[in-house]
Amino acid sequence: MKKYLLLFLLTAMIIFPGYARGMDKDVQENEAGYIHEEVLPNGLKVLAVKDPNAPLAVFQIWYNAGSVFEQVGKTGLSHLLEHMMFKGTKKHGPGEFSKIIKRAGGVDNAGTTKDFTFYYQKLAPDRLHLSIKLEADRMRNLIMDPDETLSERDVVMEERRMRYEDDPQNLVYEEVMAAAFKSHPYRWPVIGWMPDLKTITRDNLWKYYRARYIPNNALIVVAGNIDVEAIMKKIKKEFGPIPKGPEIELFKVDEPLQRGERRVYVEKEAELPYVMCAYKTPNVLHEDSYALDVLAGVLSGGKSSRIYRSLIDEQRIALSAGAGYSSFNKYPNLFYLYGTPLPGKNIEDVENALYAEIEKIQREAPSEREVQKAKNQIEADFIMNQDSLFYRVMLMAQFEIIGGRDLKETYLEGIRNVTSEEVRQVAEKYLVKDQRTVGTLIPLKNNNDKAQISNHDKVH
Repeated sequence: MKKYLLLFLLTAMIIFPGYARGMDKDVQENEAGYIHEEVLPNGLKVLAVKDPNAPLAVFQIWYNAGSVFEQVGKTGLSHLLEHMMFKGTKKHGPGEFSKIIKRAGGVDNAGTTKDFTFYYQKLAPDRLHLSIKLEADRMRNLIMDPDETLSERDVVMEERRMRYEDDPQNLVYEEVMAAAFKSHPYRWPVIGWMPDLKTITRDNLWKYYRARYIPNNALIVVAGNIDVEAIMKKIKKEFGPIPKGPEIELFKVDEPLQRGERRVYVEKEAELPYVMCAYKTPNVLHEDSYALDVLAGVLSGGKSSRIYRSLIDEQRIALSAGAGYSSFNKYPNLFYLYGTPLPGKNIEDVENALYAEIEKIQREAPSEREVQKAKNQIEADFIMNQDSLFYRVMLMAQFEIIGGRDLKETYLEGIRNVTSEEVRQVAEKYLVKDQRTVGTLIPLKNNNDKAQISNHDKVH
């Protein structure tokens, strides 16, 4: 999970080359170069960045339509709608969107998270008009055929079976999230609960589509060796006539105070047990997030980190163990510890050993060397993929949605300023028993291995 989050972070230090300085006041200069920002009359926000060195252009459209906007009993709507966005409009039949992009030499895809859903294409700059026209079309003109909807719902249900029902550790994660959060919709999975998926109707999906896929709930980011003025003209032509939707209310749910440790158990066919221990922590908008990020690095930043050295090298009780922190979310999420014991070792010993490493840091701040190493790793991760235009654009959009792209300019500064004592303080403040949710996998003996292997082969 941490690696996935860093994928958005890795490119924060890249520099977009500047272009003609004679543009209007909507062109802003910062560390990322020159960005043309404009909000259309219908509320659609557009960020356009010129990079003369980019061989391909990137078009992304983001909607505030992640699973947090769903309701109890209707989980999975956001992800299923993402699938249906490829099933055709009045102008283009099922699958035709991707075929058009492919014929133009491009690639396209999409993704859904707890906070948002996004769609993207990578194309030659002179083919961007295809992205603009096709995305504007499916923003409001989906057919959403009832039979296609039911068929795709079955596809998502099978996806859930393979990714969660058949993956014991993912089941534990799911149960921990559901137990850790009582009010906040982070408690349900992006893919949805199986009983909810079974009952989603075409009307449910259509209402959600009409409510959330509107210009004033969307963000476009386009970048590459582009003619910004021409691109903006095309965007205004295609998206401008789409009417503004109802005002979107700001989402706010206060999670009630946790008053004691929570425990969940998952019984599932598995070779070894597994434990996940999660603590509620703030997101990147809070100043403590920087020290928490460094704490995760001190605990689990490679083979010389504390958890690896202690549980795997020295005590030799764990096959795998580590820590992670998810700060790049719109709302506070979790800091977690996890571990799988070596065959013959006790899961309780692994869990207690994880707590022991936290207690050591709570009593005595980590060394300056440990902290500096963790900070260096975080900064190196930023630089490692800095040549990727796609992830630069993704990073820009994600920061914009979370709290404004200025966060990109302050993130590394915040990391660099973290002290050893601040690492100790956040461990003491957040990683406490009364705020902990623990999930344990209890392996069941599987007497049907051959049958399950056979069925798995049929699926693929």
